[in-house]
Parts: sequence; C-alpha cells; structure tokens
Amino acid sequence: MTGVTLADSVVFGHLWATGETRALFDDRGRTTTWVEILAALALAQAELGIVPRPAAEAIATAAADAGAIDLDAVGEETRRSGHSTLGLIRVLQRALPEAARDWVSYGATVQDVADTWTGLVARTMLDLLERDLAAAEQTLLCLADRHRGDPMLGRTHGQPGLPITFGFKAAGWAAELRRTRLRAQEARPRLAVGQLAGAVGTQSSFGARGPLLQRAFLDRLGLALPDIGWLTARDRVAELVSLLALATGALARIGNEVYNLQRPELGELREAVDGDVVGSITMPQKRNPELSEQLVTLARVVRAALVPAFEGLVGEHERDGATWKGEWIFLPQACTAAGAALAFGVRLLDGLQVDAVRMRDNVDAQRGYVLAEPVMLALAEHVGKPRAHALVHAAARSGHAAGLTLRDALLADADVVRHLDAAALDELLRAQRALGAVDELIDRVLTPDPERR
Repeated sequence: MTGVTLADSVVFGHLWATGETRALFDDRGRTTTWVEILAALALAQAELGIVPRPAAEAIATAAADAGAIDLDAVGEETRRSGHSTLGLIRVLQRALPEAARDWVSYGATVQDVADTWTGLVARTMLDLLERDLAAAEQTLLCLADRHRGDPMLGRTHGQPGLPITFGFKAAGWAAELRRTRLRAQEARPRLAVGQLAGAVGTQSSFGARGPLLQRAFLDRLGLALPDIGWLTARDRVAELVSLLALATGALARIGNEVYNLQRPELGELREAVDGDVVGSITMPQKRNPELSEQLVTLARVVRAALVPAFEGLVGEHERDGATWKGEWIFLPQACTAAGAALAFGVRLLDGLQVDAVRMRDNVDAQRGYVLAEPVMLALAEHVGKPRAHALVHAAARSGHAAGLTLRDALLADADVVRHLDAAALDELLRAQRALGAVDELIDRVLTPDPERR
C-alpha cells in the first residue's frame, strides 16, 4: 500500500476508487485545486481593486504550476503551524515575488477555501452520476426491449410468485436509475455552490464589496452563488451523500439480483468474465459474481457516510469545526466508493449475459403452481373470491404433497371442475395469462412521459 486507505493502494485501489475520483481527493489533486481556488480569489479581488493586479497575476502564475508544489513541505508547515491551510499558504508564498506574498488568501478563511472545494467536488460527482447512470440506464433500456417477451419467475419473499419477463425487470432497474439521475440534475443548482463568507458569514473582510467579489470569484470557478453563507448549514453535503447513497443503492440492488440469479441452481443471469479471471485458488471451477458482490460492498461504504453527514447538520452558532472537518474524512470515502460503484455498474450491465431459455425452464419447473392466481380469479367469478382462494389453496397443498402438477390437482377437485373444465384450465395455465400489462409498463419506461414519476 502506498497510502493509508485502500483507495490509495497500488494493489487493491481499483476496487475502491477510479482515477477520476482519486484525482479529486489525493494530496496532489486536493492541493492543486485549493491553489486554483486561491488564484481565482486573487484575480477576482484584483478586478475590484482589493488586491494589486501584479500580485494576483503572480498568484495565478504560481497556481498554474501547482502540480510542482512540495507536498512534504506543505505537510511540515501544516504540522508546525497547527493550522489546516497556513502550511499551504506559506509554501505558496515562497514561490511568489515578495510583493505578492501578503495577498494570498486575503480576507478569506480556511472554510471559504474548503467549502468552495466541496462545491467543486459536488459538481464533479454530479457529472459522474449523470454520465454513468445515463450509460447504465441506456443499456437497461436495450435489455428491456430485447427481452420484453422472455418469461421468467417473479419472486416474492425469495419464493416463486408469478411469471414476469426479464424485460420487465430490466425496465424497473432502468426507471430507478433514471429517477436518481434526474435527482442529480435537479440538485445541481443547490450543490455546485461555492463559499466566500468570511469569519462569521457576513463577508466582513470585504465590506460592501463582498457580494460583488463573491460573484466574481465563483464565476471564475463555474460555481453557483449561495443565497447566504452556509458555514454551519451542512445540508448541501448531506444531500450530496444522500444522492450517492441512492445511486449506489440502486446499483447494489441490481448487483444483488445478478449475484443471486447467477447461482447455478437458477442460472438465469451471468456476469461476463475475462479469460484470466480466477474465481478461487482452491476451487478452479468457480465463476464468481465479483462485480455484483463489490457493488453491494461499495454501497454499504457510501451508506456508512450518511450518519456523519447528517450529524453535521447540527452545528453551533456561526462556525463550528466539528460540523465540517469530519467531511474531510467521510466525503472522500463516499465519493471514491461511489465512483468505483458507478464504473462497476456500467461494466456489469454492458457484459451481462441473459439466459432466456433457463428462465423459461425455471418457470416450467414450477409445474403450473405460479399460475394459481389466474385460476383463482376465474373461479372467483363463480364462487366469490374467498371461496375461490380456499379451493385453489387446498388444491395446491394437496397437489404439492402428492407430487402432482397444479392442473392435475385442480382437476381432482370436484368443486373446481364444476366451474372450470380441462379446456378452461389449460387456457388459464398459460404463462402469458399472468403477465398482466407487462408490455405497456415496459413501454412507459422506454418512452418516458414528464407527467409520470
């Protein structure tokens, strides 16, 4: 391991982060972004005559070379000063002409920089959510259309219930991902927001020019303007983590389903496996659902961040380090895990193998018992729903005990045959009779209507 967390591991990092998210949160990426924020602030201040133009340009020039900053020196100065940003400021000042040094982070607080960085992180994570959820959704829409007529068992409480089609299941997955993607779009104006609030949120360092400076500063970074400082109002962070939890939870539900349906006794779905992938070093025949399993694991990591994110909603007075410094730990963990989950989800669905024959065989293996509902409803027209339920339930119990098909069990019951003959039962015991409005429901997902939610 080259870092403290698994996301930083040369060996295991690919399971817990992607290059995109790692670049946001490693020391180099975070420090580079913080310097860019300081440069944007100085240039905006120069526009308003708060900072000398040559000083601002010198800071911007240094920011352009932020990748060369000595991180060891930043760490040493941070420990020496006991301050989370002063170490970076001191190292940056060393690279500046003497006349520019005093203008670094002029009038801004640590939290102004850190929260603006959080707004940039939120913007990037929303971009990733929209991109990867859209890709996964499109794959699922194709699967829904392709398999709209392929019957499979619909299971409730882990047991066979009624027939559905795999297209119906895929459409349900797509609809959930779409809802989360739309939530991310709708949240962008609230979450991709910066901060320039000053010590207690009033922009006191900048006086009457504060609002103009804030707008010029955030415009340079492409962030939205907050209505008021949010130093202790951490609902934006809680909402971002909630969105990540919803997205990874939806992907984990898909992964968990693939994990279960890949079991050999079911064999309805399978992950694509590269030729060099090994399932077990002791059982060479194993073909493990690694991506599906990892989706469930990553979603748990993201959900774990919900507790500290929501704890941060209760802050004291106008500034409270306990409400936001914890974000430096849990927000990177949630974002890197979510980024990995999004990548794995797209990969899983792109290579998903659907065994429609096995799905149909599993329906047929139920010997008609998953078609009890249509029989009950037809019988109810003659004897009422309660009596019809009792008759079909009794026939099913006796049929299971005797090893009969549902058809034979029903034909052995005189009270059933009195109203439904063999021909009627044969018609009712066709899988298509139990599929309801599957086609229309799939079409609703394939052709979304803004009035439907």
